[in-house]
Amino acid sequence: MKHLRSATLVFWAAALPLAACSQAPALTTFPVGATTVTVSALATNLNTVWELVWGPDNYIWMTERYGRISRVDPATGQVQALLTLPDVTPTGESGLLGLALHPQFAISPYVYVVYNYTASGALREKLVRYTYSAAAGTLTAPLVLLGNIDATTSHSGSRLLVLADGTLLMTTGDAQQQPQAQNTASLNGKILRLNLDGSIPANNSIAGSPVYTFGHRNPQGLVQLPDGSLYSSEHGPANDDEINKIEPGRNYGWPNVEGYCNLAAEATFCAANNVREPLTTWTPTIAPAGLTYYNHPAIPDWRGGLLLAVLKNATLLHLPLAAGGQAVGTSTGYLSTFGRLRAICVSPQGKVYLGTSNRDGRGAPVATDDRILVLENRAYVPSAARAENKPAFDIFPNPARRQATVRLPVVATHLAISDLAGHVVRTLQPAGLETELDLNGLRAGTYLVQVESHAGRATRKLVLE
Repeated sequence: MKHLRSATLVFWAAALPLAACSQAPALTTFPVGATTVTVSALATNLNTVWELVWGPDNYIWMTERYGRISRVDPATGQVQALLTLPDVTPTGESGLLGLALHPQFAISPYVYVVYNYTASGALREKLVRYTYSAAAGTLTAPLVLLGNIDATTSHSGSRLLVLADGTLLMTTGDAQQQPQAQNTASLNGKILRLNLDGSIPANNSIAGSPVYTFGHRNPQGLVQLPDGSLYSSEHGPANDDEINKIEPGRNYGWPNVEGYCNLAAEATFCAANNVREPLTTWTPTIAPAGLTYYNHPAIPDWRGGLLLAVLKNATLLHLPLAAGGQAVGTSTGYLSTFGRLRAICVSPQGKVYLGTSNRDGRGAPVATDDRILVLENRAYVPSAARAENKPAFDIFPNPARRQATVRLPVVATHLAISDLAGHVVRTLQPAGLETELDLNGLRAGTYLVQVESHAGRATRKLVLE
């Protein structure tokens, strides 16, 4: 794996940032077990926040449905607008949707977005890769990796996720063409898997096809756990919103099955078509959206569970995982006063960031909407709380010359090499349990290798000869 170079980040643009040197005022607090979680606003006056991704540059990457892609400074709330897409069609539920970053971002500064556009008078969907320039603060050189997917003003998906194996998942809705969800020749109603250059992985379930799973109605949440398990959230019709455990090649039933295989016709279809039942469902529907995994000591009662942003019911749900991740326990709801919640991400410090979606035509926006909310345990002391949760890792050879290998116990969220003065000289986002460090260009001496994962943070010395 190639190394990543750190970049000097300069620039800032609008959206009512909060003061850099003061703690944002609390909007509310709520208990999670014995922990008090404080809610504050990081950025305001946004428009239908669709995606929030914690980047390897330690900034939040954001999409807004009308077409703007931005970076948000988590320390100040400053929003740096990078690009407003020139051909996006933000009508109804369509527009700019999911975003993902290349796992070796500093040497391959690629930003992947999925959005709706109009071609020959018809609404379509495409996956596009942009190249980011930190110096210029721009996204340029758009490359369409997958396009001309049928779309409507609803049921377009679409969430993006880079897996630990370095491939990219993209969810698509059925575009109101329900039978296409069962048609593996169609890209609608699917979770698709591509290589990061847009090619089709050789080990996909259907040879030569990007289809990874099928039988989906409108999946809008997607997350991979450190053990490799995949989960998605999916909108049902007037019943049976779902949380699914995603397994390659499986059929998820739609439109022949709504929720569980609990009707006679559904049971027959499920038995004949390799249908994977959901882990849990909601009737009446709640409109589940962004999904993430929380395993940080800052909020202990959320550890090892899923967090789900909910639109219709305007809540944040904690979903505990049980039976080795094969079941979801009883959910608990939080935050009922901020309106529709769509986007969610977690920082390495255990803070949860939520994007509201009150300007999407279905909410009741207040003057400061839409917002990025921060949920945090302000009493948490990282150094003390993490002392017993340091992820042990190995570096070999050590001393090293041109390269070294880092062996990790779990997939890390971030890895950095710094000199003894604290200057970061290499950063990367590991994609597996073994990561090669390219040490070419570094002077001989002693360096610190720091690894962050959901288990905590650990540092080891590396001697370069």
